[in-house]
Amino acid sequence: MYSVNQRFDNLDIPEDEFMASGNLACAGCAASLSMRLALKGLGKPTVLVIPACCWTIIPGAWPLTAMDVPVFQAAFETTGATISGIKAAYRKRGMDDICVVGWAGDGGTFDIGLQALSGAAERNDDVIYVCYDNEAYMNTGIQRSGGTPQGAWTTTTPVKNPKSEPKKDIDEIMAAHRIPYLATATAAYPHDLIAKFKKARSIQGMRFIHLLSACPTGWRVPENLSIEVMRLAVLSSIFPLYEVEDGEIYRQTVIPDNIIPVDRYIHLQGRFRHMTDEDVKEFQKAVDKGYERLKQRFIQEKRKPK
Repeated sequence: MYSVNQRFDNLDIPEDEFMASGNLACAGCAASLSMRLALKGLGKPTVLVIPACCWTIIPGAWPLTAMDVPVFQAAFETTGATISGIKAAYRKRGMDDICVVGWAGDGGTFDIGLQALSGAAERNDDVIYVCYDNEAYMNTGIQRSGGTPQGAWTTTTPVKNPKSEPKKDIDEIMAAHRIPYLATATAAYPHDLIAKFKKARSIQGMRFIHLLSACPTGWRVPENLSIEVMRLAVLSSIFPLYEVEDGEIYRQTVIPDNIIPVDRYIHLQGRFRHMTDEDVKEFQKAVDKGYERLKQRFIQEKRKPK
């Protein structure tokens, strides 16, 4: 639908599947599609650590599971500490080839688990931390999180009092730790997502991947438009796709030919339905300001003519 320049457009999507059908995800859940694509990039041997979130439910009730990799469940605030401990235990047993991945929501990353995540990043532990960001505490009833956008409706920020604070910039927080690798990704651009997980697996030290993950229930969007709404987030620069190496080298990986206005993203979702034209203009200004600041950091790469 939209033309973009992709650094990873020649990548073949692996046919291997590490997640079975019959899982308990809601219709249109981008978090389940993101996991499916991420595991294609990671491959085996991989171990997942999941705190309290939608993804503790999605694999199914014990002893059944939709996953073809081991899954550990951790306390809400301990993902960073748990993946560090499991990786140390595997290393002690001479099993250093096992990729240990934390998979947490925005509530468990931006808010409740930030201290453990920061500790793992400070130590530069050899783990991958993934935040699938659906911009609220969706599993417990759509409550506002630090990842909820300014102006959004949630059950704790109702229409008469929508969220008044801007979304926390978790990517700059993590980049400030000078970790070896950080990336943003979304299932709307599967080649980009898979390539970033492949790259993350090949790097030693702490790696952080931030996934925008549409939640039809919480975003009040039809389940068949999950991919569309995430694509619009990228094309409007609400959620730019890029990677950062060592906290210093910023590289944009998907570059829209033309930036579209944010209203196309906002008007698709019921959680923003109460916003006035003036609210949308203010939202646009905030997005423009953030993207301009980010653009100053992107390195300029010479592209081969097509």
